[in-house]
Amino acid sequence: MKKVITYGTFDLLHYGHRRLLERAKALGDYLIVGVTSDNYDRTRGKINARQSLVERIEGVQRLGLADEILVEEYEGQKIDDIRRLGIDIFVLGSDWTGKFDYLKEYCDVIYLPRTEGVSSTVIREKRQSCRLGLIGDGNIVAKLFAESSFVDGLSVSVALTSHNDIVNAAQKDGVQLVQDYQQVLDNCDAIYLANHPRHHAVCIEQAFRKGKHVLVESPVALDEMSCQRLFALAKESGLVLMDAIKTAYSTAYNRLLLLLKSGKIGSVVSVSATCTSLMPSGIKTMAGSQWNSRTAWGPTALLPIFQILGTDWKDRCETSFLASGTKDFDVFSKVDFVYPTAVGSATVAKGVKSEGELVIAGTKGYIVVPAPWWKTDYFEIRFENPADNRRYFYPLDGEGIRDELLVFSRMIESGRHLELIAERVSVAISSQMRVNRHTIEHR
Repeated sequence: MKKVITYGTFDLLHYGHRRLLERAKALGDYLIVGVTSDNYDRTRGKINARQSLVERIEGVQRLGLADEILVEEYEGQKIDDIRRLGIDIFVLGSDWTGKFDYLKEYCDVIYLPRTEGVSSTVIREKRQSCRLGLIGDGNIVAKLFAESSFVDGLSVSVALTSHNDIVNAAQKDGVQLVQDYQQVLDNCDAIYLANHPRHHAVCIEQAFRKGKHVLVESPVALDEMSCQRLFALAKESGLVLMDAIKTAYSTAYNRLLLLLKSGKIGSVVSVSATCTSLMPSGIKTMAGSQWNSRTAWGPTALLPIFQILGTDWKDRCETSFLASGTKDFDVFSKVDFVYPTAVGSATVAKGVKSEGELVIAGTKGYIVVPAPWWKTDYFEIRFENPADNRRYFYPLDGEGIRDELLVFSRMIESGRHLELIAERVSVAISSQMRVNRHTIEHR
């Protein structure tokens, strides 16, 4: 019996997929189809699949052409599968010509011509086309501009910015540069808002009145009530309001949360997050217009605390040191949240430098995410016996921004809640943006 094997994502199954499988099956007696897992696709930089692994497998099954279906989960699996299953012919589309010639050592390799004019990428782009407007001057805006090119059906159409990277690329990439926020709203379907948080509430409301979806760099607002009101307006308008904290969309951070839920380190007793940076131009020249330590770093440091321990703390203690001559520009802040059986500590600074680690302590062990923990691809679980320690590595494409944009795009298209930051977490973060020198609260 001659065995044939082929692999693919098989997202949004179409006629081209069917033709490939039909021709592959005709080459032998038994066809095995490998469907790539979501995690493996991410390691290859493929983030645009619209369907889950289960949906993609079911799609291949419905065609009735595969005698066997397996899941491709890791680099090098093709060689393992070919040896283990006794494969005679490896088949793939002609767009991969030459890429898998190394498999000729183990079996015949055949590249079949593609079906012209049909591809999952084209189908995805036709199903959704969203013009994005950018507002803000920081490096995060430039990073998001660069990462948007990796998301099918999403393109930056207009920008209100002075960032050199965007200005220099604007003409080449067809981006309109404007000087007025209303011009942004008139030339897009959705906006990414990364101006100063004091302007967020007004800008978001104006965007909603124009029927625009909003991705806003955290914090959504500077107080709890304003944040709640904005989410209520989004629901009333049938629009997406999404809190943008890139860390929430990084693979390593998400795997860490899943391991915690599995009880890997027992019950969590402490979450300690530190985020610091030094302003190159000094406090005095920047305090008037820049985000202070709380707004710049607070959302990131508070994210794991509220996601792991919840938002219903019982006591809260804050210490902040303010820049000379300012009322709310904290160069350093430390906030402790006391829960019935745990404590969360967030340390943020723009005038003090410290090790930017995330440490989560449990009753069986602890997790260490090294600096800078908010964009890591690696963390460790440590135990009393060092022999039990484990290290975890995951790809970090685009610092999480790429996946953040993908989720935002899918929410607009589907109308479903797919965001990884719950509304209650966004509201809790917004409630912590006011700076006080010394505060002790009891609930």
